[in-house]
Amino acid sequence: MLVAEDDRSVRTSLVRACGLEGYEVAAVTNGAEALERFAVEQPDLVLLDVSMPHVDGLTVCRVLRAEGHRVPVLMLTARTETGDRVAGLDAGADDYLTKPFDLDELFARLRALTRRAHDFAESPVSGPGEELVLDDLHLDLAGRRARRADADIDLSKTEFDLLELLVRNAGIVLDHSTIYERIWHYDFGPDSKNLAVYIGYLRRKTEVDGARRLIHTVRGVGYVARSDDR
Repeated sequence: MLVAEDDRSVRTSLVRACGLEGYEVAAVTNGAEALERFAVEQPDLVLLDVSMPHVDGLTVCRVLRAEGHRVPVLMLTARTETGDRVAGLDAGADDYLTKPFDLDELFARLRALTRRAHDFAESPVSGPGEELVLDDLHLDLAGRRARRADADIDLSKTEFDLLELLVRNAGIVLDHSTIYERIWHYDFGPDSKNLAVYIGYLRRKTEVDGARRLIHTVRGVGYVARSDDR
C-alpha cells in the first residue's frame, strides 16, 4: 500500500494503524514523491491526501489513470463540500473519505476496494466481439469500450463497471444497496452521494447532444437502464 499524506501526525498514524492491520506500507509526503514511489513499487492500493505540496492528490490520481493503472485509489480529504468530493471521483478515485475519519470505516473501505480489485482480476475475460447493447448504446466488454451511435464514450473503470451492471440488467430496477455491493463491495448507506455522483457522470456522457435518456431513477428504490422514457 502507498500512503501519500503531508500531515506528519496523520501519516504516522496511518502507517502504524495499517501496519497493525497487516498491510505493507510505503509512505510519502507529497504527490511528486507518490508518483516516483508508485513507478518503482507498483503498490496494489493507494491512499492519497487531496491537498499536498508540489503535486496534489487529484493530479496524482489523474496521472495514474492516464497511464492506464487500475490500482484502487482512496482519496483522503478535509474538504466537506460535495463539489470537492466529486472532484476526487472525477479524477478517477474509487472512493473518498472525509477527515477526521474512523479507522474502522477506513479499513472497511480498504477491504472493499481490495475485494473489488481481486474480483476484477479473477473475472473471466470476455470473448472478442462480445457486446451488450441497449438502444444505440454498445458496450465492448473485452475492450472495455463504450459508444453511442457512432461516438465513443470515455469512461473510467468505475463508470464502465456501473454502466455494464445497469445494461446487463436492463429493465430491472436495481436498488442502491445492490449496486453498492456489486460495484464497490461496500454499502455506504443512505446518506452517501457516491452512487448519485456516478449516475450523473454516466448521464452526462451518454446524453450528449440531447440523446434519449437510458438510465432512469426509480425514486425511493434505485436505478434502471431502459430505452423508453417510462
